[in-house]
Amino acid sequence: MNDAQQPARTLVAGLSRGAVLAWAGLAMASLFWAGNSLVARAFTGAIPPLSLAFWRWAVALAILLPLVTPSLWRHRHSLRQAGWRLWVLAALAITAYNCLLYTAAQSTAAINLSLVSTCLPLATFIGAGLLLGEWPARKAWLGLLLALLGLLWLIAQGDWQVLASLSFAEGDLLMVLATLDWALYSLLLRRWSAHFQLPPLTLLGALVLLGLLMLAPLYAWELWQGARFEPNLANLSAIGYTALFASVLAYQLWNIGLRELGPARTAMSNYLMPVFTAILGWLLLGESLQSYHWLGGALIVSGLLLAGRGGGR
Repeated sequence: MNDAQQPARTLVAGLSRGAVLAWAGLAMASLFWAGNSLVARAFTGAIPPLSLAFWRWAVALAILLPLVTPSLWRHRHSLRQAGWRLWVLAALAITAYNCLLYTAAQSTAAINLSLVSTCLPLATFIGAGLLLGEWPARKAWLGLLLALLGLLWLIAQGDWQVLASLSFAEGDLLMVLATLDWALYSLLLRRWSAHFQLPPLTLLGALVLLGLLMLAPLYAWELWQGARFEPNLANLSAIGYTALFASVLAYQLWNIGLRELGPARTAMSNYLMPVFTAILGWLLLGESLQSYHWLGGALIVSGLLLAGRGGGR
């Protein structure tokens, strides 16, 4: 093993096996959500935002029901006991977040979406301390700042003057609300975990079912406004991707991360999204990878490893 590999090996060695698997799962979730951002931008004019949100979760529910229906019935008493808390979480994670995200994508540049998303780890760090008493340790804060520096370097494309020239669209406010919405969902799910004695996939199935019920009136309103999309192969493929990868798999991996790592460290994985977006743009759109991509990505990964060892107190 050479000297360059030693720091990374030392950092990883400080993680338990469960934590390593949780971080790996969160990295996959970030990859799937990076693809979701590309789909949202690519199909802005083809699929109305509420239609995309509704059919994303309708297809996701169709995937989940055969897997979770027996478990939902076995845990019906636990579900009934969870009561209004399930409705609140479903409203935050399934209904509100997706409507805000896809609506914001209609009028917000990709670089702005990435910049606004930097609010998530900081909001979750502070919220975890205030709501849960889980103040991250010093290493976790240092990891947060290091990853934030890497993300800003990516957004600035290696030139800090770029940040000063950024302009903001109306959709940026919606993205801020979406980010705060997701932070609140993560914190409440952690705080109410004692009320959800359910397997992770069963909990996800319940949240999707309730969230889709709340999405239906919003989708009906959009249809009444005359917004439609053509059910061609491209549009259906986009919905299929968001349903399987960005919904079922990514949400399941995120919820497992919350259980294993807590909301503060889990939120740090959000910094991987622009890294994966750059890689996907290189692979799928032919966009070149510049030196600032590599440096920014290295800072983000180093910050995540440092935060992973930081734990909480």
